[in-house]
Order: sequence, then structure tokens, then C-alpha cells
Amino acid sequence: MSTNADVIDINPVRPQRVLMLSWEYPPVLVGGLGRHVHALSVALAAAGHEVTVVTRHADGAPLSERRDGVRILRAAEDPVTFPLATGSLLAWTMAFNHTLTRAALHATDTAEFDVIHAHDWLVAHTAITLAEHLHLPLVTTMHATEAGRHQGWLPEEMNRTIHGVEHWLSNASTRLIACSGYMRDQVTTLFEVPEEKVAVVPNGVDDRAWRARPRAVASARARFAGDGPLIGYAGRLVYEKGVQHLVDAVPQLRDRHPGLRVLIAGDGPYRGELEERTRQLGLGGTVRFAGFLDNTQLPAVLGATDATVVPSLYEPFGMVALEAAAAGAPLAVARTGGLAEIVEPGVTGVTFPHSDPPALAGAVGQLIGDEVFARRVARQARSMVGRRYGWATIAARTAHAYAVARREHAPAQARRPAVGLPAPRRPITIPHGNLLVGTAAC
Repeated sequence: MSTNADVIDINPVRPQRVLMLSWEYPPVLVGGLGRHVHALSVALAAAGHEVTVVTRHADGAPLSERRDGVRILRAAEDPVTFPLATGSLLAWTMAFNHTLTRAALHATDTAEFDVIHAHDWLVAHTAITLAEHLHLPLVTTMHATEAGRHQGWLPEEMNRTIHGVEHWLSNASTRLIACSGYMRDQVTTLFEVPEEKVAVVPNGVDDRAWRARPRAVASARARFAGDGPLIGYAGRLVYEKGVQHLVDAVPQLRDRHPGLRVLIAGDGPYRGELEERTRQLGLGGTVRFAGFLDNTQLPAVLGATDATVVPSLYEPFGMVALEAAAAGAPLAVARTGGLAEIVEPGVTGVTFPHSDPPALAGAVGQLIGDEVFARRVARQARSMVGRRYGWATIAARTAHAYAVARREHAPAQARRPAVGLPAPRRPITIPHGNLLVGTAAC
């Protein structure tokens, strides 16, 4: 599939002053968002831009520091945050945004900014408040959507509220960034924003960090492989990642490939059900749950596999596919979301329909049954990652999105009322449920 994500030649732009907002940033790493924001910020700084990241505090981390060329401000929790947020993500998010806003306003005491860059709905209130207060363009990266995570079903009030905040943030932003053509289409449809407002900028990967030494790869293979092929999975253990379909495909694969082993790296709330399904199928000696593996262990493990499988039902981008490709693993991925834009069948890996264990087994069988083919697509995938998804390239494309947002914001600023409050906005009606979101609601 071709999208404007394939266009990687971006003319350099002049240095810009960026205020980055994220609820994750090292040492706080919950999922992939924190790693993305860190790598992007460092790459932007290396390209000459001034980057200030405002994020949540972590025990033992300084409230303010400069690291890797990036200024980092961490917002300490207010004294009432913990009891307020017990059992409620929405309550915690509101409390977090209050302290995040104050920390970001402190940043403006000693620095000026050209653009605000927000990451996902969890920082929406801070982002919109700052953009309106400072009269700055707001760029928002939508890493995923609540509707997408739930396959279009928003069953609870919390789900509908998150969807409403995403809708509000999308429409309040000067420009949106989507990590894939798939996500661009989802954002424009769900949130009723014009396609020309959305730039497709994929996630990046430091391919050098994922190239393990041959000795480490051999050690991982000796530890996890049996007398046959080694199949790998890495990621969160949640329903939408589709690991259940990998488990259901293992009996067919094992019958055809004696000695086969499957390594599942990662953790999450679905792990218990996956382990129970493994026991029901009698796969205890074939499937191993390794738990969380950090970035010092995972590259060697992925590099040791004969095939790494990404069986997601919903995948806005598919970061683990890039990381596995950089590690040298042959890829078998579900033909869904952003994954379909990363892997070209027969060239950089193989694909299969999601939620289809027999098709998954057939795709993996192509790789483990033909070593020459598997190594060829693995080499081509690794080359593609370095060429298209390096962080310098991603930073340049992001900086270009900032420059476009600033150009688009200037005429809008000129039309603002000279005095008094900003012109009121019409409320946005969300198509799911009866939630009505205005400029200060949620």
C-alpha cells in the first residue's frame, strides 16, 4: 500500500522552539509512546531544534534536567492526586493535567516557543489550554484511538468520554500527525477533520540499537530454541494484539515442524487466559511465556527467531515489526492497520488475515519451511527500516509538519478578536452515545 508515508525527502526547515507534552517519558515507560517521544525529541534536538519536554514525574528523577540536548521538566503529582485517582483513569488524568499545565507554564517563564506538540488524549486539556493562552499552533500526534482499540465499540462511559476528548483535541489542533495512512483515514472519519489537516509521519527506529552481537543471538537461541524452528512474539498481552490466534495456530505448526518452539515475550492482563489456552491445547512443552524482556535482551531474542509474528487485530502502526526487522528477524504480520503499510508480501516479509489461525500457520510455514526465502526477506526488511524509518528522517518530517502548522496558524491568529475572550466555539456532537463535548468540557 502506498501512502504519503513513502515520501521521505523533506526540505530542511529553520530551527524551531518546540514545547512537547507527553504523559510518558523516560524513566516512565508504560508502552511505546514514551520511547517514541524520547527518540523524536533527541533527533529534533540533534537537528538543531530547541526541544522542551514536559511530562509526569517519576520517583528518583529530577524535576528539571537537560539530557541528550533536550530540556526535560517533570510535573510532580499534587498531594491529593492519589486518593482522587483511585480506581478512576479519568480522575487521574484531570489531576495530572492540572499539574502538567502549571509545569508547562513555568517553562514559558524562561523560554519562548513556536509550536506545541501534544501526544494523545491524556494531555489534551493542558495542550489546548496552553495553545489558547500562548496563541501558539498546536500539533497533535494521535498514536491510537479509543474506538480503534475497541473495534468501533464504545461500551462504557469512560470509553465514550475518551473518544470525546480525542474528538475535541483533533478539532482544536492546528495540524494532526498520524503514524500511518490507516490511522489518517481513521482520524478523518472518526473526528470529522479534513484529510489535508493530517500529515502521515511514521514512527521511527534506531536500527543500530536492535542489532545484537552474534554471540548474544547464539546465546538466546540456545536458551529458547529446541531441535526445530523458533517462533517469536513480543508485545503487550492484551486481546487486540491477537496472541490468542498465534497460540491456536501452534498445533498445526508443530505437527508440520517437529521440535518447534514458540517464545512469547511480554506481559499484560490477558496473560492468564493465554496461559490457560496453552494448557488446554497441551502446548506446555512448546510455548514459553518469557515475561517482559528489556531492550538489552529483546534484540538478541528477536534476532534468534526463524520468524517473528505480529498477529494484531488492531495496530495503528506496528512498531514491533520495525524493531524485529532491525534485529534481523523474518516477519509474518497480520494484514491490518499500519502493519500492511510496513510489510510488502514476499519482499520484506509475509502477511495473513488477522484472526485467522490457519492462515497465520500458513504464513509462518512459508518462512520456517524455506530458509533461503526467509533470510532474503529479512535482509530486505532490515535495509528498508534503515532507509525509511531512521529517526533523522522522522524528525525532519515532524519539523516540516510544525512549519506547516505555523503557516496555517498565522492567518487564524490575525482573525482573533483584538480584546476580550476568544470567539466561542460551537460544541462538537460525538456520534457515539449522547456525549456532548465543548471547549472546556470532559
